[in-house]
Amino acid sequence: MTLPRSTYIDAAGFEMHVTEWGDRANPVLVMWHGLARTGRDFDEAARALSDDFFVLCPDTLGRGLSAWARRGAADYTFATYGAMTSAMLKHYDVGQFGWVGTSMGGLLGITLAAGPLSDRITHLVINDVGPDIPYDSARRIAEYVGNPPVFDTIADYEFWLRRTYAPFGENSESFWRRMVDTSMRRTDKGQVTVHYDPAIVSTMVENKADLDVWNAYDAVTAHTLLIRGAQSDVLPPTVASAMRMRGPCPELVTIPDCGHAPTFSDEKQIDLLRTFLRE
Repeated sequence: MTLPRSTYIDAAGFEMHVTEWGDRANPVLVMWHGLARTGRDFDEAARALSDDFFVLCPDTLGRGLSAWARRGAADYTFATYGAMTSAMLKHYDVGQFGWVGTSMGGLLGITLAAGPLSDRITHLVINDVGPDIPYDSARRIAEYVGNPPVFDTIADYEFWLRRTYAPFGENSESFWRRMVDTSMRRTDKGQVTVHYDPAIVSTMVENKADLDVWNAYDAVTAHTLLIRGAQSDVLPPTVASAMRMRGPCPELVTIPDCGHAPTFSDEKQIDLLRTFLRE
C-alpha cells in the first residue's frame, strides 16, 4: 500500500487535480467519481489496489481541487470530460487500462468504452448507474446539487453531509471525516459550503442527453462488472436486469444494506474489485 500523491495537470485547457496511488510501472486503473463528489472518495479502494495498480483518481472539472468551467453548462459535458480524460492518459503515457466509475463516472466510462477509448479500456466497472435513470431520482439529485447549502460551522455541514449521503450505507468514522474534509470549501464570508461549482447540475438539466447511453452501452465490448446498491433509486432492478442481457452482458453484483451508491470502502467490496480487475 502507498500514500496518495496530489498532482495538477493541464487537461484540455483546464487545470485538473489527480490523486495518484502506487507505482507508475504497474497497470493503470482510473477511478472516476459521481456527479457531486471527488476522486478522494476512492481512498480506501485506491490504497488497497495500489499494490497491483497505478491508480488515478481525478477530480472532474468543477469539483474538488480541479478548475471550474469558464462557460458554465457549455463546459460541463461528457465531451469535455472525455477530452480531459484523453489529456490525462496522454500525460501519464497510458495505453490500455481499467475503469471504475461510480454514478456519473460509470456513465462516462460507458461513453468512452463505446467510443474514443474502445480499444483501451479493458475492464469496466459500472457502479450503481444505468442508461435509464428514473425521473424522480434525477430530480432529487438535481435539487440538492443545484442548491448547495451554506453553514456557519463544520459540525452543521457534517450533519447535512451524513444525512444527504446516508444511502452510501455504513462506513467508518474515518471515511466520514475524510468526506467532510475533502468535500467543503469556505465562502468569501468564511462560511462553509460544498466543494463544487453549482453549475455542474447542468448534467441533469441542460445536458441530460449525456445520460442517455443505451446505444453506447450496447456497443461496449470491455469486460464489464455491474454493481448495484440493494436500495438504490438510481439503478432500479428492472434496468439492471436489462443491462445484464444487453451490450457487454455483465455480471451483476448487489451490495446489501446500501442505496446509491456503494463506496468501495470495506474489504469485501474492495476484494470484489480486485478479483474482477485480475480476470
